[in-house]
Amino acid sequence: MSMEQPRKIPMRQCVGCRTQRPKRELVRVVRSPEGALSVDTRGKKPGRGAYVCRDPECLKKAIRSKALSRALDTPVPEELFDTLRAQMEGAE
Repeated sequence: MSMEQPRKIPMRQCVGCRTQRPKRELVRVVRSPEGALSVDTRGKKPGRGAYVCRDPECLKKAIRSKALSRALDTPVPEELFDTLRAQMEGAE
């Protein structure tokens, strides 16, 4: 009888509230190798990623503290924040 190990759940830290959560509960924003920013819905795009909870309050904190820009090493345009807000409101 083989004892199966429970699958390890990948954890990531939200840049807004700084709490560790399972990767699937967070939204990933990615800066591609070319420098383009986008929301990564599948979590598979290549590039530097930063994670935010699906909570609009966490997004507000990340915007206020410029944590998303710092994590991605580039200024984040307002349009990307609008896309994130719309996605979070649609998920609720």
